Amino acid sequence: MQKYLPVLRSCPFFTGLCDDEILSILHCVSAAKITRPRGSYIFRAGDSTEVMGLMLSGSTLVIQEDLWGHRNILSKCNTGDFFGEPYAATPGAILNISVVAEEDCEILLLNVKRLLTACPTACDHHQKLIRNLVSVLANKILLFNDKITHVSKRTTREKLLSYLSAESIRQSSLSFDIPFDRQQLADFLCVERAAMSVELSKLQKEGLLVTKRNHFELLTR
Repeated sequence: MQKYLPVLRSCPFFTGLCDDEILSILHCVSAAKITRPRGSYIFRAGDSTEVMGLMLSGSTLVIQEDLWGHRNILSKCNTGDFFGEPYAATPGAILNISVVAEEDCEILLLNVKRLLTACPTACDHHQKLIRNLVSVLANKILLFNDKITHVSKRTTREKLLSYLSAESIRQSSLSFDIPFDRQQLADFLCVERAAMSVELSKLQKEGLLVTKRNHFELLTR
């Protein structure tokens, strides 16, 4: 696990921990590294899990799918991001999401049950880790609250403006990149791609924004 310490140090889950403490914690939570090719599923809806995933490399999409193949993207996880924490921390919880590899990736699986029970080695840094987990979960709630704000808008135009405005504020810039391609953005906002493309074209003609692929620049009058 030594080679992954640069990633782990920058992860909010390990904030305030030195390298030796991080390695000790990985042992406590039975950390296991897995690799998955693009398009493969790490978690599937309907299953249960005792582990959460930490992205070491690559990226994954957290999605919901119905029986007819309609997809709703909840979030995208890049290097250093987590997925599956709420389900792993809730015994018996059934996943209503799937996690699929957007590209070839390496993932560290951490047993949350081991984290939430008394550490057999009585390590001093165990409480730090629990506090960090609470912080990670709280941040995830805020992100999902933002998504609810966007998708609750009535029209495709309003959803786009809500999302792009929030991204501009989050990145403290009128010029920014988003983590999604066009189809993924449509799935994230729960709109049809064709209708979204029409609205983006209208917004550009009205002088409200300029966009190329996943880059956007918002224009103020």
